Amino acid sequence: MHPITLNLSPCRLADFQGLHHIKSGKVREIFDLGDQLLFVATDRISAFDCIMPNGIPGKGTILTQISHFWFDHFEDLVKGHRNLGTSDPLPDSLEPWKRWLEGRSMVVEKTRPLAIECVVRGYLAGSGWKEYQQNKTVCGISLPDGLLESAELPEPIFTPATKAEEGHDENISFDQACNLVGREIAEQVRALSLKLYERARDMAREKGIIIADTKFEFGLKDEELILIDEVLTPDSSRFWPADKYQVGGSQPSFDKQFVRDYLESLDWDKCPPAPSLPPHIVQQTQEKYLEAFRKLTERSVKPIPMP
Repeated sequence: MHPITLNLSPCRLADFQGLHHIKSGKVREIFDLGDQLLFVATDRISAFDCIMPNGIPGKGTILTQISHFWFDHFEDLVKGHRNLGTSDPLPDSLEPWKRWLEGRSMVVEKTRPLAIECVVRGYLAGSGWKEYQQNKTVCGISLPDGLLESAELPEPIFTPATKAEEGHDENISFDQACNLVGREIAEQVRALSLKLYERARDMAREKGIIIADTKFEFGLKDEELILIDEVLTPDSSRFWPADKYQVGGSQPSFDKQFVRDYLESLDWDKCPPAPSLPPHIVQQTQEKYLEAFRKLTERSVKPIPMP
Protein backbone atom coordinates (compact mmCIF):
# COMPACT_ATOMS: atom_id res chain seq x y z
CA MET A 1 0.00 0.00 0.00
CA HIS A 2 1.07 3.57 -0.53
CA PRO A 3 2.80 5.37 2.36
CA ILE A 4 1.07 8.07 4.36
CA THR A 5 2.44 11.53 4.92
CA LEU A 6 1.69 12.77 8.40
CA ASN A 7 -0.27 16.00 8.52
CA LEU A 8 1.85 18.18 10.80
CA SER A 9 -0.28 21.33 10.51
CA PRO A 10 -1.38 22.26 14.07
CA CYS A 11 -5.17 22.26 14.48
CA ARG A 12 -6.82 25.10 16.36
CA LEU A 13 -10.44 26.17 16.29
CA ALA A 14 -9.35 29.50 14.82
CA ASP A 15 -8.21 27.60 11.72
CA PHE A 16 -11.78 26.51 10.92
CA GLN A 17 -13.57 29.84 10.61
CA GLY A 18 -16.77 29.22 8.65
CA LEU A 19 -17.43 25.69 9.86
CA HIS A 20 -20.13 25.05 12.47
CA HIS A 21 -18.25 23.76 15.51
CA ILE A 22 -20.40 21.74 17.92
CA LYS A 23 -18.07 19.91 20.29
CA SER A 24 -14.48 19.62 21.52
CA GLY A 25 -13.12 16.41 23.02
CA LYS A 26 -9.72 15.78 24.52
CA VAL A 27 -8.41 14.96 21.04
CA ARG A 28 -11.22 15.57 18.54
CA GLU A 29 -13.05 18.60 17.20
CA ILE A 30 -16.52 17.92 15.78
CA PHE A 31 -18.28 20.10 13.20
CA ASP A 32 -21.81 20.00 11.80
CA LEU A 33 -21.97 19.72 7.99
CA GLY A 34 -25.76 19.61 7.83
CA ASP A 35 -26.67 15.99 7.15
CA GLN A 36 -23.20 14.77 8.19
CA LEU A 37 -20.55 15.43 10.81
CA LEU A 38 -16.87 16.22 10.41
CA PHE A 39 -14.49 14.62 12.93
CA VAL A 40 -11.03 16.15 13.14
CA ALA A 41 -8.37 14.33 15.17
CA THR A 42 -5.88 16.87 16.52
CA ASP A 43 -2.39 16.10 17.82
CA ARG A 44 -3.43 16.79 21.41
CA ILE A 45 -2.54 14.25 24.05
CA SER A 46 -4.03 13.94 27.52
CA ALA A 47 -2.99 12.14 30.66
CA PHE A 48 -4.64 11.98 34.08
CA ASP A 49 -7.61 13.82 32.51
CA CYS A 50 -5.43 16.83 31.65
CA ILE A 51 -4.57 17.96 28.13
CA MET A 52 -0.87 18.59 27.73
CA PRO A 53 0.17 22.09 26.54
CA ASN A 54 2.01 20.57 23.57
CA GLY A 55 0.94 17.61 21.47
CA ILE A 56 2.51 14.80 19.46
CA PRO A 57 3.06 15.88 15.82
CA GLY A 58 1.13 13.67 13.41
CA LYS A 59 -0.77 11.81 16.13
CA GLY A 60 -4.18 12.80 14.74
CA THR A 61 -3.31 11.36 11.35
CA ILE A 62 -2.06 8.12 12.89
CA LEU A 63 -5.25 7.67 14.95
CA THR A 64 -7.48 8.41 11.96
CA GLN A 65 -5.65 6.05 9.62
CA ILE A 66 -5.67 3.22 12.16
CA SER A 67 -9.43 3.69 12.57
CA HIS A 68 -9.83 3.54 8.77
CA PHE A 69 -7.88 0.27 8.78
CA TRP A 70 -10.26 -1.33 11.26
CA PHE A 71 -13.42 0.06 9.66
CA ASP A 72 -12.26 -1.63 6.43
CA HIS A 73 -11.74 -4.96 8.19
CA PHE A 74 -15.07 -4.89 10.05
CA GLU A 75 -17.35 -4.05 7.12
CA ASP A 76 -18.78 -7.59 7.00
CA LEU A 77 -19.65 -7.50 10.72
CA VAL A 78 -21.05 -4.02 11.30
CA LYS A 79 -21.70 -0.83 9.40
CA GLY A 80 -19.33 2.03 10.25
CA HIS A 81 -20.30 5.68 10.51
CA ARG A 82 -17.77 6.99 7.97
CA ASN A 83 -19.02 8.19 4.60
CA LEU A 84 -15.56 8.49 3.01
CA GLY A 85 -12.78 5.92 2.98
CA THR A 86 -9.12 6.59 3.53
CA SER A 87 -8.39 7.17 -0.17
CA ASP A 88 -11.51 9.21 -0.99
CA PRO A 89 -10.97 12.94 -1.59
CA LEU A 90 -12.53 15.48 0.74
CA PRO A 91 -15.75 17.14 -0.48
CA ASP A 92 -15.21 20.34 -2.46
CA SER A 93 -17.02 22.26 0.28
CA LEU A 94 -14.10 21.52 2.63
CA GLU A 95 -11.40 22.68 0.20
CA PRO A 96 -10.66 25.90 2.19
CA TRP A 97 -9.60 23.76 5.18
CA LYS A 98 -7.81 20.99 3.24
CA ARG A 99 -4.41 21.88 4.73
CA TRP A 100 -5.61 20.98 8.23
CA LEU A 101 -8.05 18.20 7.36
CA GLU A 102 -6.15 15.90 5.03
CA GLY A 103 -5.40 12.56 6.64
CA ARG A 104 -6.72 13.47 10.09
CA SER A 105 -10.44 13.92 9.39
CA MET A 106 -13.51 11.78 8.78
CA VAL A 107 -16.84 12.76 7.25
CA VAL A 108 -19.38 10.60 9.07
CA GLU A 109 -23.06 9.77 9.44
CA LYS A 110 -25.10 11.38 12.16
CA THR A 111 -26.26 8.76 14.67
CA ARG A 112 -27.80 8.65 18.12
CA PRO A 113 -24.85 7.53 20.29
CA LEU A 114 -25.51 4.92 22.95
CA ALA A 115 -25.00 6.09 26.52
CA ILE A 116 -22.38 3.43 27.29
CA GLU A 117 -18.78 2.64 26.39
CA CYS A 118 -18.45 -0.95 25.20
CA VAL A 119 -15.24 -2.14 26.83
CA VAL A 120 -13.74 -5.56 26.11
CA ARG A 121 -10.87 -6.94 28.20
CA GLY A 122 -8.75 -9.86 27.06
CA TYR A 123 -5.94 -9.46 29.57
CA LEU A 124 -5.71 -8.55 33.25
CA ALA A 125 -4.42 -4.98 33.42
CA GLY A 126 -5.11 -1.50 34.74
CA SER A 127 -8.18 -1.10 36.94
CA GLY A 128 -9.11 -4.71 36.22
CA TRP A 129 -5.91 -5.96 37.83
CA LYS A 130 -6.46 -3.74 40.87
CA GLU A 131 -9.98 -5.09 41.37
CA TYR A 132 -8.89 -8.68 40.82
CA GLN A 133 -6.27 -8.41 43.57
CA GLN A 134 -9.00 -7.42 46.02
CA ASN A 135 -11.98 -9.52 44.95
CA LYS A 136 -10.91 -12.01 42.25
CA THR A 137 -13.34 -10.16 39.97
CA VAL A 138 -13.18 -7.61 37.15
CA CYS A 139 -16.17 -5.28 37.01
CA GLY A 140 -18.02 -7.80 39.15
CA ILE A 141 -17.26 -10.75 36.85
CA SER A 142 -15.70 -13.65 38.77
CA LEU A 143 -12.35 -14.93 37.49
CA PRO A 144 -10.24 -17.96 38.44
CA ASP A 145 -7.79 -17.76 41.34
CA GLY A 146 -4.08 -17.47 40.70
CA LEU A 147 -4.01 -15.11 37.73
CA LEU A 148 -1.01 -12.80 37.48
CA GLU A 149 -0.84 -9.19 36.28
CA SER A 150 -1.11 -8.98 32.46
CA ALA A 151 -2.29 -12.60 32.21
CA GLU A 152 -4.55 -13.47 29.31
CA LEU A 153 -8.08 -14.12 30.58
CA PRO A 154 -9.70 -17.52 29.96
CA GLU A 155 -11.95 -15.68 27.51
CA PRO A 156 -12.55 -12.00 26.74
CA ILE A 157 -15.09 -10.24 28.96
CA PHE A 158 -17.47 -7.37 28.25
CA THR A 159 -17.26 -4.65 30.91
CA PRO A 160 -19.38 -1.61 29.98
CA ALA A 161 -18.80 1.87 31.34
CA THR A 162 -20.64 5.14 31.51
CA LYS A 163 -19.55 8.06 29.34
CA ALA A 164 -18.11 10.92 31.36
CA GLU A 165 -18.02 14.40 29.84
CA GLU A 166 -15.26 15.20 32.30
CA GLY A 167 -13.06 12.95 34.42
CA HIS A 168 -13.03 9.17 34.30
CA ASP A 169 -15.64 6.87 32.80
CA GLU A 170 -17.23 4.68 35.46
CA ASN A 171 -17.39 0.88 35.18
CA ILE A 172 -20.93 -0.48 35.46
CA SER A 173 -22.52 -3.91 35.52
CA PHE A 174 -24.24 -5.43 32.52
CA ASP A 175 -27.61 -4.98 34.25
CA GLN A 176 -26.86 -1.27 34.68
CA ALA A 177 -25.99 -1.08 30.99
CA CYS A 178 -29.35 -2.69 30.22
CA ASN A 179 -31.08 -0.01 32.28
CA LEU A 180 -29.33 2.69 30.23
CA VAL A 181 -29.81 1.36 26.69
CA GLY A 182 -32.35 -1.47 27.00
CA ARG A 183 -31.62 -5.19 27.35
CA GLU A 184 -31.99 -6.03 23.66
CA ILE A 185 -29.50 -3.36 22.57
CA ALA A 186 -27.13 -4.21 25.43
CA GLU A 187 -27.09 -7.88 24.43
CA GLN A 188 -26.47 -6.94 20.80
CA VAL A 189 -23.52 -4.65 21.55
CA ARG A 190 -22.04 -7.17 24.00
CA ALA A 191 -22.04 -9.90 21.36
CA LEU A 192 -20.80 -7.56 18.63
CA SER A 193 -18.06 -6.02 20.79
CA LEU A 194 -16.69 -9.43 21.69
CA LYS A 195 -16.76 -10.53 18.05
CA LEU A 196 -14.93 -7.36 16.91
CA TYR A 197 -12.35 -7.69 19.67
CA GLU A 198 -11.65 -11.35 18.94
CA ARG A 199 -11.12 -10.67 15.23
CA ALA A 200 -8.87 -7.70 15.95
CA ARG A 201 -6.94 -9.60 18.64
CA ASP A 202 -6.18 -12.45 16.25
CA MET A 203 -5.19 -10.14 13.36
CA ALA A 204 -2.97 -7.99 15.56
CA ARG A 205 -1.30 -10.97 17.20
CA GLU A 206 -0.13 -12.18 13.78
CA LYS A 207 1.53 -8.77 13.34
CA GLY A 208 3.30 -8.76 16.67
CA ILE A 209 0.81 -6.72 18.73
CA ILE A 210 -1.22 -7.87 21.73
CA ILE A 211 -4.48 -5.94 22.15
CA ALA A 212 -5.01 -6.24 25.89
CA ASP A 213 -8.29 -4.34 25.97
CA THR A 214 -10.23 -1.76 24.01
CA LYS A 215 -13.44 0.24 23.96
CA PHE A 216 -15.99 0.53 21.19
CA GLU A 217 -18.75 3.07 20.70
CA PHE A 218 -21.99 2.50 18.87
CA GLY A 219 -24.83 4.69 17.68
CA LEU A 220 -28.28 4.07 16.26
CA LYS A 221 -29.53 5.25 12.89
CA ASP A 222 -32.98 4.12 11.78
CA GLU A 223 -32.74 1.56 14.62
CA GLU A 224 -29.59 0.01 13.07
CA LEU A 225 -26.45 -0.31 15.20
CA ILE A 226 -23.55 1.66 13.74
CA LEU A 227 -19.89 1.50 14.84
CA ILE A 228 -18.79 5.08 15.55
CA ASP A 229 -15.92 7.24 16.81
CA GLU A 230 -12.34 5.90 16.79
CA VAL A 231 -11.73 2.16 16.54
CA LEU A 232 -8.92 0.16 18.13
CA THR A 233 -6.33 2.92 18.25
CA PRO A 234 -3.54 3.28 20.82
CA ASP A 235 -5.70 5.96 22.46
CA SER A 236 -8.72 3.68 22.93
CA SER A 237 -6.86 0.42 23.59
CA ARG A 238 -3.86 -1.12 25.32
CA PHE A 239 -1.40 -2.25 22.66
CA TRP A 240 1.57 -4.35 23.83
CA PRO A 241 4.53 -5.59 21.77
CA ALA A 242 4.13 -9.37 21.58
CA ASP A 243 7.85 -10.03 21.50
CA LYS A 244 8.31 -8.33 24.89
CA TYR A 245 5.25 -9.79 26.60
CA GLN A 246 5.95 -11.44 29.93
CA VAL A 247 3.15 -12.25 32.33
CA GLY A 248 3.52 -11.13 35.95
CA GLY A 249 3.96 -7.38 35.67
CA SER A 250 3.14 -4.27 33.67
CA GLN A 251 4.00 -4.33 29.96
CA PRO A 252 5.75 -1.93 27.59
CA SER A 253 3.15 -0.40 25.31
CA PHE A 254 2.48 1.47 22.08
CA ASP A 255 0.15 3.95 23.73
CA LYS A 256 0.53 7.06 25.89
CA GLN A 257 1.67 5.07 28.91
CA PHE A 258 5.11 6.42 28.02
CA VAL A 259 3.81 9.95 28.70
CA ARG A 260 2.10 8.86 31.93
CA ASP A 261 5.34 7.29 33.17
CA TYR A 262 7.23 10.52 32.50
CA LEU A 263 4.61 12.61 34.29
CA GLU A 264 4.67 10.26 37.28
CA SER A 265 8.36 11.11 37.69
CA LEU A 266 7.57 14.82 38.14
CA ASP A 267 6.49 16.77 41.19
CA TRP A 268 3.07 17.49 39.64
CA ASP A 269 -0.25 17.14 41.43
CA LYS A 270 -2.06 15.95 38.25
CA CYS A 271 -4.25 19.05 38.25
CA PRO A 272 -4.30 21.73 35.53
CA PRO A 273 -2.21 23.32 34.27
CA ALA A 274 -0.30 20.32 33.00
CA PRO A 275 3.45 20.60 32.35
CA SER A 276 4.86 20.80 28.83
CA LEU A 277 6.38 17.62 27.43
CA PRO A 278 10.11 17.92 26.61
CA PRO A 279 11.21 17.26 23.01
CA HIS A 280 12.67 13.79 23.72
CA ILE A 281 9.39 12.63 25.30
CA VAL A 282 7.42 14.02 22.36
CA GLN A 283 9.65 12.26 19.84
CA GLN A 284 9.70 8.92 21.64
CA THR A 285 5.93 9.00 22.09
CA GLN A 286 5.49 9.75 18.40
CA GLU A 287 7.71 6.77 17.58
CA LYS A 288 5.47 4.53 19.72
CA TYR A 289 2.36 5.56 17.77
CA LEU A 290 4.18 5.20 14.45
CA GLU A 291 5.43 1.72 15.29
CA ALA A 292 1.89 0.58 16.10
CA PHE A 293 0.65 2.05 12.81
CA ARG A 294 3.37 0.38 10.74
CA LYS A 295 2.92 -3.02 12.37
CA LEU A 296 -0.86 -3.05 12.04
CA THR A 297 -1.33 -1.60 8.58
CA GLU A 298 1.97 -2.69 7.00
CA ARG A 299 2.14 0.76 5.45
CA SER A 300 5.16 3.03 5.56
CA VAL A 301 5.31 6.65 6.64
CA LYS A 302 7.24 9.41 4.92
CA PRO A 303 10.06 10.85 7.06
CA ILE A 304 8.85 13.30 9.68
CA PRO A 305 10.98 16.34 10.46
CA MET A 306 10.91 17.03 14.18
CA PRO A 307 11.01 20.67 15.36
